[in-house]
Parts: sequence; C-alpha cells; structure tokens
Amino acid sequence: MPVNISEVSPVPSLFSPVSLGKIELANRVVMAPLTRVRAGSSGIPGDLMVEYYRQRASVGMIITEGTYPDHASQGYVGEPGIATDEQAAGWQRVFEAVHAEGGRIVLQIMHAGRGTHPDINGGRRILAPSAIAIDNKTFTEKGEQPYPVPEAMTTAEIRAAVEDFVAAARRAIEAGADGVEIHGANGYLLHEFLSPAANQRTDEYGGSPHNRARFVVEVVTAVAQAVGAERVGLRISPEVDLGDVFETDRHDVLATYGTLMDQLRPLGLAYLSVLHAEPGGDLVQELRRRFDGKLIVNSGPFGGQTTREQARQQIDADHADAVVVGRALIANPDLVARWQGGHPENEPRPELFYGPGAEGYTDYPFLEAA
Repeated sequence: MPVNISEVSPVPSLFSPVSLGKIELANRVVMAPLTRVRAGSSGIPGDLMVEYYRQRASVGMIITEGTYPDHASQGYVGEPGIATDEQAAGWQRVFEAVHAEGGRIVLQIMHAGRGTHPDINGGRRILAPSAIAIDNKTFTEKGEQPYPVPEAMTTAEIRAAVEDFVAAARRAIEAGADGVEIHGANGYLLHEFLSPAANQRTDEYGGSPHNRARFVVEVVTAVAQAVGAERVGLRISPEVDLGDVFETDRHDVLATYGTLMDQLRPLGLAYLSVLHAEPGGDLVQELRRRFDGKLIVNSGPFGGQTTREQARQQIDADHADAVVVGRALIANPDLVARWQGGHPENEPRPELFYGPGAEGYTDYPFLEAA
C-alpha cells in the first residue's frame, strides 16, 4: 500500500502552526507593526488600544506598533512608549487582553534616531550616527516642520542607547509580552547605522560593512542576553530607502547585512523579519540562509494590500515561515477567519489610519456583524 507522504510530513500552509523560538503561533499570519498614534501625549496604552489589539488576537502573532524605549527616541505624536512603569502597565493590559483571546503578541522596540523633532520628543536632543538631516518634513504638535540636523552620537551615547533597548525589553517581558522585536528597519536609528548614506562615522561604528553593523549586533545581543534569544526578533529592510537611508549598492548591502546575519546566527533568535519587494529573491533568501533561523516576510507596501493568495504563495513556495500583513488587518480584525473561509473583506479607510479616536480603528465590522 503506498504511503501518503502528506500524512507523514505535512506540507506547511498559511493556516498551520509554527514556532518562532518560544513563541507558538496557531497560524502563519502575522500582524505588521502598524503606526496608529492612539497613545496620546502620555504614551500610555489606554482602553482604545486594548480593544484594538484584542480584536486582532486570532492572527498567529501580533507585532505591536513601534514603541519608544526612551522619551528622546519618540518618533511620532501619539506614539506609545515603554520607557516608564506607567507605560509598561498600559501594555500589560494589552497583553492580557490578547492572551485572554488565545493570541500571541510581541512588542516592537523602535528608536526613531534622526526621524523625530524636538516638538515631538518633548524638546529633547535628536541623536543619530552622523550629523546629517533627513531632507523632508515631519508632522509635529505645531504642524509640519523640517527635520532638524541631529547630533552625532558619542560612543558613550551609543552604549546608553543599547541599555535603553535592554531596559525596554525587560519591561515588555515583565509586563507579559511573548517577545520583543528590535526595529532595525524603515530609516530609524539602527537602520541609519547600517546605511553608508546616513552613517559617515570614522570610528569603530562607521566605514566598513562590519563596523556599520556593529551597533545593531550590540543591541540585539544585549537584548537577547537580557530576556532570552528565543523571545527576540529583528526587523530589517535592506534596500528600502525610507528616511533618506539609501542603500543602492547591492554589493555593499549584501556585505553589510551578510556580516550582520553571520554575527547574529549563533544567538538563536526567535525570528528575522524582512521588509523587501522580493521576499523570494536572491538577497532575502541569501540572508535567510546566513541567519539560519525562522524568517517572516512583508512585501505589502510595494505591491498594494497583501491578498490571501499572495500570502499563501509565500508559504507554499517556501519563501518564508510566516507572512506579515498590514492594511488587510487594519480593516479586518477577523482576517484569518475571512481568509480561511474565502469571505469578502472590509476595505480599509486610509484617511483614518492616524488619529486619536475609535473611528477607523476599532469600528471595522466582524463577519457576524457584516
């Protein structure tokens, strides 16, 4: 009698379980870290945020919006923080609500670097690898303003930033998070160190690919030692030119991110998250090989809203172990059920992505109410 291979070794599907380190996912749909700026001036998650994340607990794993580890690193008006015990207590309510629904949630720690303004971070200093401003404007409490020229960080300030990440990670885990994700992407501080356009230092943190990767390695290693590597993920976005973090030389990109992966591989991190237009392409898959761990991918920003078929294709083609989804989950808190059953989806309302209230945040209908 022929053996049914699928019974012996089931082929992973978008809706099959997967383990990312110590984090057990019921399915392979991951909620993207979506900036929603609903934390008010205090940066403390309140009832609205608790409900928003609770509604989306049926995904395999939620990655929270970027959360600042210290007040100076706040990048957006209304962004939540994990810099104080009060902010951690707010997040604890979020984590408890998600866990009560059977979900998993990791907190993304994000230092904005030069991507902020004194009218956002309470008049504090703006720090970056080098004193190079972003040639653009940002929205502050006083309206749109040009990004300021940041101060180049001293080695002592770099060490202090590492400790801020560690303290934030400890607060998150103690508050009940299943893990933390270090934000090394999208033009923020860690990404700035990786990029030769934003990092023009001449010390041990600048110049060669190995030196430019040093700060990221130090942050991730310190956080992994503090809370356990099996609860730590890293997000990167090679060749994604956000915030004037230009990475246009493929050879340099591979050298920089390749040495980063080589140095992180022995840690045994929970996962690597990559934002890139071609998740199945040579660059991402080479980094996956050198990381030698679980990979989750996000290509949504490049081709419009991620569809069920696109997500399934990434898993079916073995391009990744899980797929990060953004806008579809903003509009459909029960997206997994909709995708499993082939049901219609709500349309997102981009004009309400950012704002203080429940409209366009917690009022998207579930299937039974549609």
